Amino acid sequence: MADDAAPAFKSKGSRFSRTIHRVMNFRSSSKEKSGGGKIGICILPSSHDKSLREETFRDKMDGDLKANLRTVLEAVVARLFASASAIKAAYAELQIAQYPYDIDAIQTSDQAVVDELLAISELKRKFLRRELLDISPQVTFMLAEIQEQQSLLKTYEITFKKLEANSEAKDSEISTLRDRLSQSISENKAIEKRLNTSGSQSLFDNFRIGALGPHHFVQVLHLALRSVRSFARTMVKEMEAAKWDLHEALKFIEPDMDFSSRPGHRVFGFEAYVCKSIFEGFDFPNFMLPITEYSSKKQGQGQAQAQQHFFDQFKRLKSLNPKQFILQSPQSSFAKFTRAKYLVLVHAKMECSFFGNLSLRKVVTGGGCPQELAFFTAFVEMCKRIWVLHCLAFSMDDEVSIFQAKRGSRFSEVFMESVTEDVLSSEDAGNGDTRVGFTVVPGFKVGRNVVQCQVYLSPVGS
Repeated sequence: MADDAAPAFKSKGSRFSRTIHRVMNFRSSSKEKSGGGKIGICILPSSHDKSLREETFRDKMDGDLKANLRTVLEAVVARLFASASAIKAAYAELQIAQYPYDIDAIQTSDQAVVDELLAISELKRKFLRRELLDISPQVTFMLAEIQEQQSLLKTYEITFKKLEANSEAKDSEISTLRDRLSQSISENKAIEKRLNTSGSQSLFDNFRIGALGPHHFVQVLHLALRSVRSFARTMVKEMEAAKWDLHEALKFIEPDMDFSSRPGHRVFGFEAYVCKSIFEGFDFPNFMLPITEYSSKKQGQGQAQAQQHFFDQFKRLKSLNPKQFILQSPQSSFAKFTRAKYLVLVHAKMECSFFGNLSLRKVVTGGGCPQELAFFTAFVEMCKRIWVLHCLAFSMDDEVSIFQAKRGSRFSEVFMESVTEDVLSSEDAGNGDTRVGFTVVPGFKVGRNVVQCQVYLSPVGS
């Protein structure tokens, strides 16, 4: 029985061992096919690996903490900058509230400054107590940005109010200055009217024959030249109103000059035209008019009488209205002088283009004097002052002569005065290339004294 059992056990053990053996062989063959005969090894984690992971975790935590702290600090700095902007805006509001004085605005801005200082103080407290991590960076950034924009907006509003107040102040100042300018213009017109009506000729009441000198002549000359310029401007205005080509008109007056690059200098050409016409014959006692009682000066015993005659005319005419004088004395030397100069200065085509007809010419040649025409008023006033200057010149003991500079002459400071300072560049002036283009106002010699002529300068070859 025992013997029967032993073979049975042995048979079972053999089958089990063969099964285990086949399984082992199958796994071994599978590993050889898949792993090329290599044997897999399982490595268990050691204590060193565990400490390495813990250290890595701590580094990550420290990095996150530092990044969070940096973000918090940036948020705090942004908050400080926003507070600074708010204080700046409040201070600006405080300044503008001083004038005009606004107690409510002052209190509001003062409270705004106090609030911001308290907020900064609270940030300082949290910083010292290391409580900054309790601050939410995102919220702080957002609030700081909002406060920054509000402060900026308030600053712009304050600046706008300030500029608006300044603008109103400037407008008020401009209005005041305009009123003063208008008043000054009115006063100047009144003074000029008195000058034109010879009311201010009382300045010459202290002139005494036998005591006349160059300075007396210069005073009257300046007054005469003022009227010449006034008439020249009036004539140019009439030309512009009549649609004249001023450039072509100047070519007729000064054919060698070109004012196209300097249109502001055209007036000198017209002044030269007026002066050349009105001063022609100034050297002659009768101004080149028909023979009069004193057609020559200084002829033996008649010299003193001639001087007295001219001085009497000077005293008489300097205080009279020229229009009234012409109407009262149409055959006087002054009336003849006025008619002769009008026909020379204002030719028929010019008058027709200005006024549409020649009726003014007929009135003047007939001994009349239009009363309401501004053009003729300016002309008659100019004639009176030139005639008065002529009478004064022939009342003096010193010989008075007139001269002008020739075109192309070198500029001389002794005999000439430039009417412009910007005609030539400094380089041209330094090279000595300054030349006379034409004489605008003639000069005078009073005894040994020289009254400079006024010239227009131009580059050589122009």
